[in-house]
Amino acid sequence: MAEALADGGALALAMPAFEPRPGQRRMAAEIARVLEDGGVLLAEAGTGTGKTLAYLVPAILSGQRVLVSTGTKNLQDQIFGKDLPDLRHALGVEIRATYMKGRGNYLCLHRFEAAAADGTDALPLAERSVIRQLAEWAERTETGDRAEIEDLPDDLTLWNDIAATSENCIGTDCPAYQECFVTNMRQRAAESDVVIVNHHLLCADAAVRQSAYGEVIPACTVAVIDEAHQLEDVATQYFGLSVSNHRIDELYRDGRRLCGGDAGPAVALEEAALLELRDTLDGLRRDAHGFFTALATVAGGERTRVTADALAGAAGTGGRLERRLGELAAAAARLAAPADSTDLAALGRRADEIRTCLAFLLAADDEAYVYFVERRGRRFLLRAAPIDVSRLIRELLLERMESVVLTSATLTVDGSFAYLRGRLGIADAVELRLPSEFDYREQAVLYLPRAMPTPNRPGFTAAVAREVTALLDITDGRAFVLFTSYANLRDVHARLDPTLPYPLLVQGTAPRSVLLHTFRTTPNAVLLATSSFWQGVDVAGDALSCVVIDKLPFASPGDPLTAARMERIAAEGGNPFADYQVPLAILTLQQGLGRLLRHRTDRGVLALLDPRLRTRGYGRRFLDSLPPAPVTHDLAPVARFFDVPPPDGARPRGGSETAGKAPGRRFPG
Repeated sequence: MAEALADGGALALAMPAFEPRPGQRRMAAEIARVLEDGGVLLAEAGTGTGKTLAYLVPAILSGQRVLVSTGTKNLQDQIFGKDLPDLRHALGVEIRATYMKGRGNYLCLHRFEAAAADGTDALPLAERSVIRQLAEWAERTETGDRAEIEDLPDDLTLWNDIAATSENCIGTDCPAYQECFVTNMRQRAAESDVVIVNHHLLCADAAVRQSAYGEVIPACTVAVIDEAHQLEDVATQYFGLSVSNHRIDELYRDGRRLCGGDAGPAVALEEAALLELRDTLDGLRRDAHGFFTALATVAGGERTRVTADALAGAAGTGGRLERRLGELAAAAARLAAPADSTDLAALGRRADEIRTCLAFLLAADDEAYVYFVERRGRRFLLRAAPIDVSRLIRELLLERMESVVLTSATLTVDGSFAYLRGRLGIADAVELRLPSEFDYREQAVLYLPRAMPTPNRPGFTAAVAREVTALLDITDGRAFVLFTSYANLRDVHARLDPTLPYPLLVQGTAPRSVLLHTFRTTPNAVLLATSSFWQGVDVAGDALSCVVIDKLPFASPGDPLTAARMERIAAEGGNPFADYQVPLAILTLQQGLGRLLRHRTDRGVLALLDPRLRTRGYGRRFLDSLPPAPVTHDLAPVARFFDVPPPDGARPRGGSETAGKAPGRRFPG
C-alpha cells in the first residue's frame, strides 16, 4: 500500500492527475492497520487530502470484502465509474465491485407484469406511453435501474406501483424471484470485493434487517463510512416510524388491483369473498380520509410536535382506521391460502404492519421518541423519530463489523471528536486529524463585514443583498450564495439589483442536478440556494470563486426533533445550546465553506455575513473553526485579491486582520 501511494509509485505512474500527498499516505497507513487489527478509526481529512483513494487502496489490497457507504450519489458515481477503474489499471489487480442503490430505484418484474395485465385503457395517455416504454426497456435491461431511462420523470406516480420496495416485496415466494433485479444485485454484491452503497440504503437495510424481506446488502465485516457527519441525520430518518395518507393509498390501490382490474380479479376468490374484500378496502379508504382530515387540523406548519393529548381530536378516527387495517389484515390472511395468493398474503402483512405502526404513533407515549405531524404538499405524515440514535447506530451498524472507518472533512468540534462520538455511540476508537492540503493563506480570503445588523433585525436581508451585490461585482458572479432558510433566500432574491449582469439560478426553479449542471456550464453564474447545496456539491475551477453564507446555520429550536434533543440534553444536566446547537452549526458551516476550494489551483473569497461571530461569546468557537485564510472586514482587500478596482465606497476602514494567531499572513498579489 505504501509503495502504491509513494512518489513515483504505481498510482503516480499510471494516473496522470495523481498527486502524492503526505496526509493521504498517513491516512491510508492508519486505515490499513485498522483493517488488519480491527476496531474503529475516526479520520478527519481536510479538503484536498485525497481521502477517497486513501481508503480505497488499502481496502482493495486487504483482500477483504469492503462495504463503502457514501453521503451522496455523486460520490458513489465517482468511486464506481472513475476511481475503481483507475485503481484497477494502476494496481494491476482485478476489482469486482457492485454499485447498490435503494430498492425503490429498481423495477419489480412481478408488480410490473401485474400492472400491465390490468390493461392500460383506463390510464392517461402519457402513462400508457410510459408503460410501453418500460415494457421495451424491461426486456433488455440487465440492472432494472430506472436511471437507465434518462427521460423518465422524477415524479412519475406509476413508478411507485411497480418499484421493488421492501414493503411490496414477497421474497422467495415471488414467481419472479430468480429473475428479480434486486435478487441479482444482491448476488453480485455477495461476490464482490467492494460494495458501494449510500447512507440511506445502509440505514434502510439495517432498519429492515429483522424482517423476513427487504435486506439487500450482503454480510460484510469491514465498512468505510464516508461523509460520516451525515450519518446521525440519515439514521434518524430510517430508524423512526411513520404512517402517511400516501402509504395507505398505495395499500388501497394494491388491494383493489387484486380484487379486479380490466382483466378481472388477480386472485381466484369466490364472489362473496371478493365482495367482502372490496367492502373492507372501501371502508379503509373512507376511514383513512377521515383520519388524515382530522390530522390536518393538528398540523400548524411543515412540522408540528404532538403528544397524545394533542392527538385526542384525531383519536376517534385514528382508532377506526386502526381497526379497519386489522380487518383487512385478517381477511387477507384468511383468504390467501385457499386462493393460493402470495400477493394477498403480502397485502395482509402490510396492513398489519401499518396497523401496529399507527397504534404506536397514536399512543405517543414512548419517551425515546419525539412525535410530530409533517406536511408535504398534499401528503400528511404522522411520525415518530428516535431522539437519540447512538445506541441504534452502535448496535445495528458498528458492532456488526470487525473494522469500521468513519471519515469526512468535518468531524471535529473545538479540536475534538467528542461531539461525534457521543452522537454516534462510539466508545473506543483510534483518532486521526489531517489538515487540508490546500494553502488557504494563498488561495482564499475570508470576508467578515463589520456593518451588518443581527439576523433578527428587519434590515438584515437588505444588508445581505447589498453585500452580495458588491461581492458579485468583484468576482464577476461565479458565486454560491447559501442561506439557512427559504424566507431569507426569497427576500434577498427580490432585493438583488435587477440590472445585475449575471445569470441568476434559484433553488426550487429546477431539479438540483439541473441547477448544478447549468451553473457549471454557464459563465459568471450565481446560484442562490439553501441546505441541500451546503454539502456534497463539487464545483472545481473558475466557475466558482465566491461562497457567501448569510448567517450561522443554527438548527431551529422550533423543529420538533431539535427541541426534543435539546430537552434531553438539559434533563441530563448539559447545556443544549453549547453542547448541541453550536457544535452542529459549526460542522454545517464548515461544510458550506468547504464548497469553495476543491483543487490546488482554485482561488476565491469566503464571505460570512453574520455579525454574531464578533458580538457573541460563542463566536470565538466559530472563528476558531474557520479555514486559515486571511481575514478582512472590508471589500478593498477582496478586490485586490482578484486584482480588480474596489467597488464604490469600499475604502479600507482600519485594514485587515488575520484568522487565528499565525503571524505574517498576507493577501496574495
